[in-house]
Amino acid sequence: MTRLCTVVSVWLAVMMAGVAAVGAESVLESADVFVSGRGGYPVYRIPAMVVTERGTVLAFCEGRKTGIADHGNIDIVFRRSEDGAKTWGPLQVIEGRGFQTWGNPAPVEDRDTGRVWLLFTRNNVGVWVTSSDDDGMSWAEPREITAEVKADDWGWYATGPGHAVQLASGRLLVPCDHGESDGMHSHVIYSDDHGSSWRRGGSLPAGTDESMAVEVGSRVYLTIRNMFGKQRRAYAWSDDGGVTWSAAKIDESLTDPTCQASVLGLGPERVLFLNPASARRENMAIRVSYDGAESWSGPRTIHAGPAAYSDLAILPDGSVGALFENGKHWPYHKITFVRLDMVRVLNGKAEGSQ
Repeated sequence: MTRLCTVVSVWLAVMMAGVAAVGAESVLESADVFVSGRGGYPVYRIPAMVVTERGTVLAFCEGRKTGIADHGNIDIVFRRSEDGAKTWGPLQVIEGRGFQTWGNPAPVEDRDTGRVWLLFTRNNVGVWVTSSDDDGMSWAEPREITAEVKADDWGWYATGPGHAVQLASGRLLVPCDHGESDGMHSHVIYSDDHGSSWRRGGSLPAGTDESMAVEVGSRVYLTIRNMFGKQRRAYAWSDDGGVTWSAAKIDESLTDPTCQASVLGLGPERVLFLNPASARRENMAIRVSYDGAESWSGPRTIHAGPAAYSDLAILPDGSVGALFENGKHWPYHKITFVRLDMVRVLNGKAEGSQ
């Protein structure tokens, strides 16, 4: 809550300062956290990030030993930063047993207990969870929760990817997706007992896919990878904490190359959105909503070249960090962390927004 209040204070200062936003100048600093070919992995993909109440930044991803393919010998790996993402500790493995596809990291901290939960999948059919009580210094033995969160007639399953959320009620809410005979579906799972047990929430119709959630007032907004064949984001709303969802709709203002994207709440009505703002996986760009995800500012580029998956988090000093796939010639060369200049980002107020 302290970090969120700091961001809101920054926003108020910005509105008074009147500093213009200029594209990639919104990036204050950057660091390549995972670079393909280093640390024993030919490729790193699928970033996720969480910042703990103690101020530790945890960056997760898949370390792919057998190349770029989504299936193969894949580990869940991570790095820690104890100085607000200025420097990063060594690469560590959370799960990598056997020749298995361990993937789709989805972290969230329970603010009531200080415990960090990490959900992920095995071979995209089984769902697993682990946790840390010491900001990622050690992790509990992973346990399988497939029976709690997967219907018998579902096939493919992915948690996240990217950060999950804790609602004001205390509920831990994890956006997911799964396959049925008629195609892909977004859904959520949740815990109301601080991670001791998990259950399925609401599902969306076929044609939806990877998603990320943010609480806006008393509602939950879900931004959705759209598989309907139109290069725009889809979205849905829940009024009951993810138990049920509205119909999925297309947001004509959010161009998307059928890719994962990130959202982050900055207060009651302000939301950040990050994705490759293009018909192709390129031009990683940040947008702001000042009216609770009803409308969005124009995109501000933070990386003009190839780019794909991403995640967002509020840093200990109140600034915002982005962790995203990118490269010079293809989107999967590295996963880079950037600190965003919120003075520039938030000053780009969309015409007509409040």
